[in-house]
Amino acid sequence: MAFSFDEVFVWGGQLVNSAKQLVPQALGVGNEKVNHTTYLQGNTQIGKVDAFSNANATLMVGREDTIGTNRSLFVKGNAMIEGDGGSGVNSVYVVGDMYVTGSVDCLSKGRLESRHKTADGKPKPFDIPHPTKGEGHRLRYACIEGPEVGVYCRGRVRNEKIIKLPDYWKDLVDVESISVQLQPIGAHQDVIIKRWDAETIHLQAQGGLPVNCFYHVYASRKDVNPLHVEYEGKDCFDYPDPNYGVDVENPVYNDPQYAPRRNIITI
Repeated sequence: MAFSFDEVFVWGGQLVNSAKQLVPQALGVGNEKVNHTTYLQGNTQIGKVDAFSNANATLMVGREDTIGTNRSLFVKGNAMIEGDGGSGVNSVYVVGDMYVTGSVDCLSKGRLESRHKTADGKPKPFDIPHPTKGEGHRLRYACIEGPEVGVYCRGRVRNEKIIKLPDYWKDLVDVESISVQLQPIGAHQDVIIKRWDAETIHLQAQGGLPVNCFYHVYASRKDVNPLHVEYEGKDCFDYPDPNYGVDVENPVYNDPQYAPRRNIITI
């Protein structure tokens, strides 16, 4: 049995508000019908009666001032928005702040992209309230930058002749890229680097005396490709290794097909 009120139709578990009993393909009719569905052909407004001054969307939801209603829309479950380009370049336009508790995977454009490009062209800083001078003063540091994917370790050797590198360096760094800087403590010791490998730096001091010095050890990682320091392109997306693209799934950062010659060689 069906009931008809002007252009409102109810039959077989479907509520339809349309001309000539039109039903969208997604809801189906007859044996293909999706039960307990609703189709509204025209613009629909829900909530506060004066929330909108004109029909500016197919669905308009205005928050109603009822007890416990502090939002105009609450979606519990996954949601998808697919723009059709009919209303401009912004498929979703948010006026006000947005809070996201999970991860976001997206490209940037407009003001955000401009900030990204500005950041890419500058030293990578951190800027914090000054830990000593307090309110009204700040501390700003920037990351070391160079033509390699580099790592370092530092420390002090006292009464020894060996610098023990981290255990994992043998699988992390290219031994041919290692460099060492020494600073004797207390007196000149004529400290030299006698030999080295990916696990140990062997030192020697004047007269065979124990060594007392600070050290820095730098090396390039071998688990990722060396950098293409200079390349042709209009922006960073022209980088010659496609594994670094923003939409690449499961990238291979040590893909030999795109590996240039290592930039730092010390042997």
